[in-house]
Amino acid sequence: MKIIFYTGPQCSLCDLADVELQQTSKFSSLEIAKVNIRTSTELYHLYGARIPVLKRADNEKEIGWPFTAADLEEFLQ
Repeated sequence: MKIIFYTGPQCSLCDLADVELQQTSKFSSLEIAKVNIRTSTELYHLYGARIPVLKRADNEKEIGWPFTAADLEEFLQ
């Protein structure tokens, strides 16, 4: 499964989200693409106040911070 991880430079919440993501049992089967929202004006306007955000490529569902490993397990099902 491909996950888009919207993040930004020096984002401490993004670091916390990354730790939660790595603790999910499904982590090994994930393809994670980290996207710096500052590279695009459109992405910055969409996600600037909400990062970190994870988005599934298959169904485009999103989960924003704060989330736990249990929340991620449910999101990835």
